[in-house]
Amino acid sequence: MPAEEEAYFDTAFLFRLYWDDAGFEAVREFASSTPGISCALHGKVEFLAAAHRKFREGAERGTINTLLDQFLIDGRDGGIEWLPLTSEVMARVDGVYRQAPADTFLRAADALHLATASVAGHRTIYSNDRHLLAAAPLFGLEGVDLTSG
Repeated sequence: MPAEEEAYFDTAFLFRLYWDDAGFEAVREFASSTPGISCALHGKVEFLAAAHRKFREGAERGTINTLLDQFLIDGRDGGIEWLPLTSEVMARVDGVYRQAPADTFLRAADALHLATASVAGHRTIYSNDRHLLAAAPLFGLEGVDLTSG
């Protein structure tokens, strides 16, 4: 990754910047060495859903609200660049689904992440989602899992 390029994180990696899920240390260390983090706009909703899942699993509401407050501040203040879901992104998703092999497992939200990263000019996407990583080459991307090493 060129030094000037922001890192594209899917929501699983974004969440590890705020919550101590498995592999969070490697994600945070890498994030601190990049000029910025970007993610597709729908990642905000996925993040909220992940936070709510932690609440369902027993985390205190105050802890979750503090996490969400910081997340929203970071997004507002430029700590996360939110990339739009444009007609070009949608066309890229359409094109990939039309050409994807029958054995491709590609969820809609993952396709949006991959297409957004591709359209924005990223060459790499960071995630630990095995399905997203496996589909990354269909979008011309290299998928990297920082938590597997």
